[in-house]
Amino acid sequence: MSKPLLLIDTDPGVDDALAILMAHEHARVSALTIAAGNVGLAHTVRNARTLVDLLGADTLVYPGCQTPLVRMPEEDAVHVHGTDGLGDVGFSEPKAVVADEHAAQAILRITREQPDLTLVALGPLTNLALAVRLDPTLPQRVKRLVIMGGAVTGLGNTGKIPAEFNIGFDPEAAHVVFEAFPMFDLVDWEVVLRHAFNDGEFNAWLAAGDQRATFFEKVFGTARAFNAKRGRRGVIAADALAMAVAIDPSMVTRVEERHVAVELDGRLTRGATVVDWTARLGQPANARIVMAVDQDRFGAMVRAALGA
Repeated sequence: MSKPLLLIDTDPGVDDALAILMAHEHARVSALTIAAGNVGLAHTVRNARTLVDLLGADTLVYPGCQTPLVRMPEEDAVHVHGTDGLGDVGFSEPKAVVADEHAAQAILRITREQPDLTLVALGPLTNLALAVRLDPTLPQRVKRLVIMGGAVTGLGNTGKIPAEFNIGFDPEAAHVVFEAFPMFDLVDWEVVLRHAFNDGEFNAWLAAGDQRATFFEKVFGTARAFNAKRGRRGVIAADALAMAVAIDPSMVTRVEERHVAVELDGRLTRGATVVDWTARLGQPANARIVMAVDQDRFGAMVRAALGA
């Protein structure tokens, strides 16, 4: 099977880091377009460059939007990923080059030049929404859009209880994207929790891996401790699961096609993904909601990306 071509919009981030390692192991990566989200844009851009250096890749890094489209975010994820987004390990200044083209413009240009690619959105959808507003024909050029975001029955992970972080960080951007694309694959927070890895098994992969595993073990400590404190069991790999689905859609074992919208106004629910489970609104389905994947195949992909 030929390796798929991916354009990755991301906000690295510890779990983004694992997903980027997977992408370079199992696919061809056209570029990394970078958003603010887990931490501020200066950190996310630097973290993307650090990963490119680690991999010895020539992947270009395109900085994008520093803030959401409309409102300033109510929270970031420093408490999960560390102040710098990579566990506050203190990596040296990366050498990878920062492109001088804005991420939104890069998305438009690259999708014109490479129309068969899969667009993988691992962070807030700000860059993608801006690109859609600049060129509404963008969805016609994207072979697949895979989004990590949402909580389809309201089991969120933010201060707005039903909202998941990526969608909650910039709900207006998510609204724009969800309305613009006729169909996308949605890998939500709840399916991520159902596909956590056993701690002992994951530790064995880290011990058996190469320099990528050594790197990931260093950066993963803060996020792992946070999840344990919150009572979340196992190794939760949100962006890695979305990346696995992007690379190999055949690993999905259950999917539900439904219409999904984003709540923009609720005092307690802003950023929630609202799923029309019973087709009451008469709107066409716009999302293939991933409900389950082959866990063994998912694990094999992560293991290989760690060199184990």
